[in-house]
Amino acid sequence: MKRVQLRQLGLDEMDAAASVHRASFDERLPWLTGLHTPAEDRWFYRQRVFPECSVWGAIENDTLLGIIAFREDWIDQFYVLPSAQGKGIGTALLEVAKSKADSLLLWTFQRNNAARRFYEQRGFVAVRETDGSKNEEREPDVLYRWVTS
Repeated sequence: MKRVQLRQLGLDEMDAAASVHRASFDERLPWLTGLHTPAEDRWFYRQRVFPECSVWGAIENDTLLGIIAFREDWIDQFYVLPSAQGKGIGTALLEVAKSKADSLLLWTFQRNNAARRFYEQRGFVAVRETDGSKNEEREPDVLYRWVTS
């Protein structure tokens, strides 16, 4: 990962973070596209994610390639642009969150096999599956947990 800078993002970068979220989400989960508009995504990042989480980004040549938003023992948001996946960016962002906690929890969708493999290869263990009736997407999901070894 040459020239990629990892740093905490500011409020002025929340629109870019929302764009990374949407691009990754729509590419990897096409059956869930259109749930929110870009304006709703921007509002969510500015009003909910940024005030409640530490939001870090991976930046190369002034382009935001990936984001991770975490608080206490939770990863709330974690997205890497599809064109930047497989280059160590997600692992580097995940290490930032791991370095700030003794354990972490996160949700992903059961059908998101690539994300599940990614988390499991980095020490996360599935601890609970749901039918999705309690999430906004109504999509079966899985709760993962990582604990410092």
